[in-house]
Amino acid sequence: MLRNLFSIPLILFSPLLFCQSTGKLFLKAAVTKLENSKIYTLQVAEKMPPENYNFRPMAKEMSFGEQLLHLSENLGWLTSAYLEKGTSPFTDADGKKQNKVEIIEVVNRVYYYALKVLRNFDEAHLGDSVNFFAGPMNKLQIINLVSDHQAHHRGQMIVYLRLNGIEPPKYVGW
Repeated sequence: MLRNLFSIPLILFSPLLFCQSTGKLFLKAAVTKLENSKIYTLQVAEKMPPENYNFRPMAKEMSFGEQLLHLSENLGWLTSAYLEKGTSPFTDADGKKQNKVEIIEVVNRVYYYALKVLRNFDEAHLGDSVNFFAGPMNKLQIINLVSDHQAHHRGQMIVYLRLNGIEPPKYVGW
């Protein structure tokens, strides 16, 4: 029986030799998802007029601009503290910005950094455990959290657009 297995032409096994690992597939999908998230987030940011960046539907809610800054701060923090040991591209001064042009610059800078981290991430470390404030997580979970957090706050910003009579941009997905 084993002898017959070795007589099967190697060409039949060649697709298996070139298959990507699950980790590589996950990272490739995560990079594409983050690239599309950047595009969509920036489209949402551009739709809101500058004079409405301080709009908040209720006093206890973040303003539209604060939503963008919070999304950026979290993205910089998660990627710099948990996916690599680096310095977040989001600064204390960034958190005080209120101008649309300046806020969009922050968003661009943080996404650029996060994409660089994700593109250079070694799949062998997806299962590495990190001490997260909500309890131990692995780095794959952190990457998923990055995506979930952005979707949550971008969804709020889309509601803010609609509350101002602005049609949101067409969805850019994964």
